Amino acid sequence: MKAMVLERAGCPLVMVEREVPSPGPGQVLVEVAACAVCRTDLHVVDGDLPEPRLPLIPGHEIVGRVAALGEGVSNFVLGARVGIPWLGHTCGVCRYCASGRENLCDAPRFTGYTIDGGFATHAVADAGYCFPIPSRYDDIHAAPLLCAGLIGHRSLKAAGPAATLGLYGFGAAAHIVAQIARFEGRRVLAFTRPGDRLAQDFARSLGCDWAGGSDETPPVPLDAAIVFAPVGALVPTALRAVVKGGTVVLGGIHMSEIPAIPYEILWGERIVRSVANLTRQDGFEFMELAGRVPLEIAVERMALGDANEALRRLRDGELTGAAVLVPGCGCQGAIG
Repeated sequence: MKAMVLERAGCPLVMVEREVPSPGPGQVLVEVAACAVCRTDLHVVDGDLPEPRLPLIPGHEIVGRVAALGEGVSNFVLGARVGIPWLGHTCGVCRYCASGRENLCDAPRFTGYTIDGGFATHAVADAGYCFPIPSRYDDIHAAPLLCAGLIGHRSLKAAGPAATLGLYGFGAAAHIVAQIARFEGRRVLAFTRPGDRLAQDFARSLGCDWAGGSDETPPVPLDAAIVFAPVGALVPTALRAVVKGGTVVLGGIHMSEIPAIPYEILWGERIVRSVANLTRQDGFEFMELAGRVPLEIAVERMALGDANEALRRLRDGELTGAAVLVPGCGCQGAIG
């Protein structure tokens, strides 16, 4: 197999060759067809998230086919198309797992962080944490559903029944959430980097009622806002935009420092809450929903060997939608 490997945080990925692994009990070996590049991957590679398991193959928005079954696997068959998400394993016995909140597990493992992920031609995963993929999406367009879609879905649930919703940061997750919110009859306002007309036009093309810079005052008050951009300064900005009793959801795994929040913009029973990881129930719910909603998934296909370039473009804000690595379209880069 070929894989793009992180040997040290803050350094470029290196392409390596390895033996194809064998799945252990309860695991599946998946031949990777596509793996989307997520901002969490960027945080892992840049060293924003602590103690990744190094050397590491990043990537947790994986779509592929089951190539081998470990002992005891009964929920998939050889050749089945599956999705591998961020949540790779939970303990099943801690207070959070026991109460249906496995996203908060005390001893979790995460794909592309503490488990080798999908920036590779093959990946091994716990079969109990993989999902079937709706047939309406091909491999490349399905890949962003595995995190951008899932975390967006959990964030939207956390926002409650908001009739008017603001989305701060209009990237891979927000462009999916916007379509689901519109499908549900909500009014959606998109906030982009100031002056990013391309992203604003993209938001309007997906049905957003308004799109402007994050430095602009929305034309109407928001019932809730989801902050996907990893910019702490947007938290007080979003609080100023929501009505009394409104909710500001922080949809990312990492964020720059949040500045002091004047009490008058928090007062009025406004809520700030984070979203952490996902549960398998989230995954099954969202995949069923994605099978019903005709989502337009914006992707840019890139070769596996171009993973460093995909990460750079994500870091620099040059992507509309999601970059998706496709092992079958060639492997640029020298073997390390």
